[in-house]
Amino acid sequence: MTVHALKDEEIQLLRKEIEMLMTERGRLLQVTGAAAVLVANLDSDHLPEDADTIDAAEMLAEQLNGLSEETLRDALDAVKAEFDLDQLDERPTGA
Repeated sequence: MTVHALKDEEIQLLRKEIEMLMTERGRLLQVTGAAAVLVANLDSDHLPEDADTIDAAEMLAEQLNGLSEETLRDALDAVKAEFDLDQLDERPTGA
């Protein structure tokens, strides 16, 4: 096999890997967008009193708050959500 053929094979493998990663990114954006919509619509006063539930809601809210605005927009676009991003910033952590 020539050097050129090896490079072509490497390029093809890289293309397949990038396609796989882009597909996975799309799925992760959909999950993230759905989670952001859920958090934006939660009312912390109506969460179960169970500490595990409250901890899970806080963990999810913290992770969403840690995303860049661009990534969060991409995630919301992935689920076709329509609301102001400021709503997430105004929500108390854990809700």
